[in-house]
Amino acid sequence: MVECPICAAQVKDKDINNHLDSGCKSFFDSAPGKVETEEQKSTGQASAFFQSQTAKKSAYGIGKGQLQTLDSHNGPRARFNRSKRAYEPDDATNADQDLQHQTTKRVKINVMQKVAPLPERMRPKTLDDVCGQDLVGPSGVIRGLIEQDRVPSMVLWGGPGTGKTTIARLIAQVAGTRFVEINSTSSGVQECKKLFADAKSELALTGRKTIIFCDEIHRFSKSQQDVFLGPVEAGIVTLIGATTENPSFKVVNPLLSRCRTFTLSKLTDENIMTILRRARDAEFKDREVPPLVDDELMHYLSAFADGDARIALNLLELAMDLSTRSGMTKTEIKKSLTQTLVYDRAGDQHYDTISAFHKSIRGSDPDAALYYLARMLQSGEDPLYIARRLIVVASEDIGLADNTMLSVATAAYTAAEKIGMPEARINLAHATVAFALAPKSTRAYRGLNNVFDALREPGIAGLPVPIHLRNAPTKLMKELDYGKEYKYNPNYVNGKVKQAYLPEKLSGRKFLEDRNLGTEVDTELEPSMRD
Repeated sequence: MVECPICAAQVKDKDINNHLDSGCKSFFDSAPGKVETEEQKSTGQASAFFQSQTAKKSAYGIGKGQLQTLDSHNGPRARFNRSKRAYEPDDATNADQDLQHQTTKRVKINVMQKVAPLPERMRPKTLDDVCGQDLVGPSGVIRGLIEQDRVPSMVLWGGPGTGKTTIARLIAQVAGTRFVEINSTSSGVQECKKLFADAKSELALTGRKTIIFCDEIHRFSKSQQDVFLGPVEAGIVTLIGATTENPSFKVVNPLLSRCRTFTLSKLTDENIMTILRRARDAEFKDREVPPLVDDELMHYLSAFADGDARIALNLLELAMDLSTRSGMTKTEIKKSLTQTLVYDRAGDQHYDTISAFHKSIRGSDPDAALYYLARMLQSGEDPLYIARRLIVVASEDIGLADNTMLSVATAAYTAAEKIGMPEARINLAHATVAFALAPKSTRAYRGLNNVFDALREPGIAGLPVPIHLRNAPTKLMKELDYGKEYKYNPNYVNGKVKQAYLPEKLSGRKFLEDRNLGTEVDTELEPSMRD
C-alpha cells in the first residue's frame, strides 16, 4: 500500500498511476479499518509541498504539451484546498479582533482630526471654497494658469490669515504635482539641494513636477534664497513663497525676477462672516447651534479679527466652547475674548503705523495722531522709538514756525526714558497734540534738500572753500594766507560785512526759500478753507 501524494488516500502499489489518472476519484483501497491519521495528513502535506515542479506535473497527470483544467473541489487541487485550515469558532474571535484593530486605526485618524484647531479643520478643500481671493476665482489669474498647466514660480504676498498656505496646497492638488513644504528654521541649504535632486529625479522618471512651498520666505537668509535661483530658472522646481512682508525688501532681487508676485486681498468683514457661518454649520451639523453663537456674535468676531480668518476661527472656537457653560452670557463671552493685534515691530505694520502717525501730525489732525499713537503703544511699541520720531517731527514739519517745539520733543524723550510705561504715554500724548496743533514750516528742511540736490550736479560737491574762510592752525597755512582776509562779524556794527561765503561758482545762488510751506493748491479742498 502507498499513500497518494495528492489526496493522501491509501492505494495499492499497482493502482497508484490509475488512481492519479482518475483525478483521485477511484482505485481506492477498500480495506476496512483504514483510518487516515493527522500525522499522515501532515506528512502528505509536507511531501506535496517539497515536490519538484516535474513531480507535481506528473502527480497532476499533466504531461508535456498537455493542459488539464483542475477542479478546485473534485480535481487534484482538492487536496490543496482541503489542506487549508477549516473555519473554526475561534476564527470569529480573530476576525472580530482584526475588525476592532482596523476600527482603532480609524478612530485614531478621527481623533487627530478632532484635536486639530478649527482653522485647520476648516481649511478649504477646493479652489471654489477659497473665500475673498479673486486670484483663484472662476476668472482669476492663478486659476487660469492652473487650467493651462502653466503654473509659474510665484510669491504670494498678503496679511496673516488671507489663505496663502491654503492656495499653495490647492495649486499643487489641482495641478497634480508633488508638493513639499519647507520653512526657514528647519530647512538649510543642504536640505534644499537634496530636495532639488529629488525633484530632478522625479521629473526624469515620472514626468511629474515638484512644487516647493516656502512659508514665510522673508525669513529665509540670502544664502537660502540664492540656492533656489538655478533650479527655479531651469524649471526643475516650481517655487511658491508666502510672505506677510513686502517682497521688494525681503526677497532678493534675482529670485524675485524669476517669480511672479501676487498680492492677496485683505478679507472683508463679509468674507469673514461667510467663513464663520461655514464653520458653525460644519461644527453643529448634527446638533443644535447654541443660542449664544448667533449672527450678532459672529459679526462682532469678524470685526474683531480685522481681516484674519485664522484669528476669527480661533475666536469662534473659543466662543463655542464658552457657550456650552451654564450661566454664560454673550457679554461675558465678549469679555473673555482677547484680540491678537496685527502689529509686527519688525515688519510692515511697524513702519506703516509710524508713518501714519507722522503724517497725521504733519496734517494737523490730532485725533488721527492720537489714534496711531495709542495703537502703537497698545501693541507694545518701544515708547522711545516714538519719542525719537517726535524729535524729527519738531524740526522737519514745525521747524522755524515754532522753534520751542524741539525743546518739547527732547523733554518728551527724557520723560519717556526716565519714567517709562505706562505713565510715559501721557508725555507722548502731550507732545503729539502740541505738535499737531502747532504751526508748520518746512523751510529749513526744504532748504537742506535744495542743497543736496545741488550737490548731485557735476563739479558742485568738490568746489574749493574760499581761502578767507579756511582754518589756519599751522604756520604754513598762515603763510599761504588761509583765513587772512576774513572779517570777524562781531567786530562790525550789527555784524554786517561784505563778504562771500559760498564758493565762487555758487555765488548768488539761494537754497533757503522765503516761504514756510509750498505753493500748490488742493482742488478737492473747499474754497473757504484754502486760505
